[in-house]
Amino acid sequence: MAFHNAAVDAAIAASLQLLEDIRLAAGDNDFLRMMGIARSSVVCFVIDTTGSMSDDIEEARAVVYEIIDSKKGTQDEPSEYILVPFNDPEFGPMIRTTDAQKMKTEISKLTATGGGDAPEMCLSGLQLALTGAPSSSNIYVFTDATAKDIALKDTIVALIRSTKSTVSFFMTAKSGRRRRSLEAASFNDYKDLALASGGQAIQVSKSQLPQATDIILDTSTSALVTALQRAMVVGAQETFPFVLDESLKNITIYITGTSLTFTLTNPAGVTQSNSDASGKLGTIQTVGNLWRIRLKADKQSGTWMINIKSSWPYTLKVTGQSTITFIYDFVEKFTGPHSGYAVLTGRPQTGKPATLMLSVIGRKGPSSIIVEEVGLVPVSGPASFTNGTMTDMGNGDILVTVDTVPEGEFVLILKGEDKLSNSEYQRQSTTLMSISKVNIQGAVDSSVEPGEAFNLPFGVMTQGIGGTYTINARNDRDFPMNYPNSIILSTGQYANATLTITPSATTESGTDVTLTIEAKSSSGVDSNYAVLRLSVVKKITDFIPPKCEVTSVLADDCPKDVSQCGPFRWELSANFTDGNGTGIESISLNQGNGRFTHTALTASIVQAYYNASCCSHILEIVAVDKVGNVGKCYHSIIRSAGFSAKTLSLPLWLCLLVSIFVARS
Repeated sequence: MAFHNAAVDAAIAASLQLLEDIRLAAGDNDFLRMMGIARSSVVCFVIDTTGSMSDDIEEARAVVYEIIDSKKGTQDEPSEYILVPFNDPEFGPMIRTTDAQKMKTEISKLTATGGGDAPEMCLSGLQLALTGAPSSSNIYVFTDATAKDIALKDTIVALIRSTKSTVSFFMTAKSGRRRRSLEAASFNDYKDLALASGGQAIQVSKSQLPQATDIILDTSTSALVTALQRAMVVGAQETFPFVLDESLKNITIYITGTSLTFTLTNPAGVTQSNSDASGKLGTIQTVGNLWRIRLKADKQSGTWMINIKSSWPYTLKVTGQSTITFIYDFVEKFTGPHSGYAVLTGRPQTGKPATLMLSVIGRKGPSSIIVEEVGLVPVSGPASFTNGTMTDMGNGDILVTVDTVPEGEFVLILKGEDKLSNSEYQRQSTTLMSISKVNIQGAVDSSVEPGEAFNLPFGVMTQGIGGTYTINARNDRDFPMNYPNSIILSTGQYANATLTITPSATTESGTDVTLTIEAKSSSGVDSNYAVLRLSVVKKITDFIPPKCEVTSVLADDCPKDVSQCGPFRWELSANFTDGNGTGIESISLNQGNGRFTHTALTASIVQAYYNASCCSHILEIVAVDKVGNVGKCYHSIIRSAGFSAKTLSLPLWLCLLVSIFVARS
């Protein structure tokens, strides 16, 4: 037992030190983003740059400028901006930055050239955005043409479900010729993808686009939650109840569809119809096929209702801002010495209970809310709620098992009580999910080296009818791959195969690759996917951190009485070397408020100089080499000088975190 506790303590201490080294190497902002801690949303634009898109690009540019200018310095300021242009046959590159001014500069460079009325590489650009943007991002696509690369549609759906990102399409038409090309089946492809993600597919004229983009200002905000989302594939009259709680702010209702009417009713029975643009409950804006209803700030908490009547399909979504929210994953149990739950890489299996892991949070942490119901509900048709069995795992984590999963596409719904206001709340996931008889198993257990073939074994099984299943795989880096085009399955038995992927020899170390593997029955009725992520990493031979030698310290003038330190200064000189290593990439001041300079990093010996007030008595300099090894030079004019250095090795870091898990189990 003594050795067990010692292993736990050693693993924790080593992991904390390595995490600190990662923070020092990457910087505070990038470190927080890596840990999934961002102040607000990521805004991602995918923009068609063909010749007919000049007006649309101008509008996208205006929207970005307005987001930047109106939200800068507020809690709603985006944590990152991403831009992906596409044309035909080109798409990309992806430009990402946390610098708002840089994004202004990049989007100002976009010009509309070439192309015509033919479809463009829209889905290729969207694929690049989905694999590059963080999970749960809001992605906005501007185009005036249908997708030429429609073969990517299944891959896009798989990526949407894997990342839980929301995709909205703004599709415009300039001429009669272009309008005639927008037949229902073409636009329906975008509608399908928007619905799968919980986004909007908005079809407007060029002149209407500025009004439609108000939705971007609505959704590029912090703490955005969904109270209700439904989609009716057959036109009918339907009443949808939804609960609004006291914590919800900036509540907006979106309806997409044509030739429809609706009536909104609040808990007190006050109504407002679609014909009343500025009524007792809110303001209504219409543009193209979109209705946008912004409720007044003094909305009542409780159960609201909206009655919609239409002869055509339509979608409904109710959003607001609140810190009462949740995240979730479908999981499957694994057994062994350290059993637990692993995230599913595809759709849940038909005929088996669905298991989900939820993390919920209230306005003052998970203890400030009560979770009363968690279940699955079809996104279209009758809203039959399938309740799940909940197991409290502690700290806001809840394991949910749903024995009977709805047919077709469904979403997760959560209901409960906010203890702070004693009011009911309702939250819903936006990404559509469905079950499958097919299952794909695959795991990446090591990194990939540039120029080297990497073999990835995977298995496919079906609980349905056996036979020939088509295999299709794609990666977002366009690396060459070899895999069987089809596989013969017997019911209930896994068939094994191998996919080989070969990154180019010039691939930069640290490059991420997103790989999707799809299996589809010959009839096309049943399919599933696995989304796997690989890292291309050059073999590291340099494990020695940069070294620091303090060559001189002049601090004799600093008084012992710190209250008298103001007029006096001290200085330090140090040499940094990396021996036979990869060379020093950066040297920065981590602690200290003085003037810090250093000579060129390309020199074999880098000289650093520091000069500060005697009131600032602590100095720490961080040196990082080109493979991430971290050396730290520390000095205090009160305490004796010292030096410490740690090697940054991501695989070691991962191993240490695993050792914590093992030791704790």
